[in-house]
Amino acid sequence: MDVDGVLTDGTIILDGEGGESKRFSLHDGHGIKLWHRAGLETALISGRESAATTARARQLSIKYVMQGQKKKLPAFESLLAESGLSAGQVAYIGDDLLDVPVVVRAGLGVAVADAVDELKERADMVTNNCGGAGAVREVIEYILKNSGRWDGLMERYTL
Repeated sequence: MDVDGVLTDGTIILDGEGGESKRFSLHDGHGIKLWHRAGLETALISGRESAATTARARQLSIKYVMQGQKKKLPAFESLLAESGLSAGQVAYIGDDLLDVPVVVRAGLGVAVADAVDELKERADMVTNNCGGAGAVREVIEYILKNSGRWDGLMERYTL
């Protein structure tokens, strides 16, 4: 998945010395943890380099993190080779023009609700939620429920 505009709302806060902060959704973060509990892996492909992204990826145990990727399709192909997965086995969530080639190539290409129209037109799915506001969680729940993994994950939350 992309980061800025997908895991965040696309806003970057800069301090007076150029330090950067981002807002990440706890709901999306918990969704990623559920994904990992289901035995699935996650990857980030971001067009920007950011210490905040590195820190969030570490907090969430995201295995593959590729930053500074202005051309995301070669990065995606590299991740496929490294992971041993085919494009058809992968979902990718994006929000902007840089994400179009990967959304088209992935088995499930997803655009967040506030993505650019050019991406939405090419996506297999458009979320109801905006980037940074539960879109990632929405996609994760959709996949886990439709693959029969959801009920087993929910057992730990029942009384």
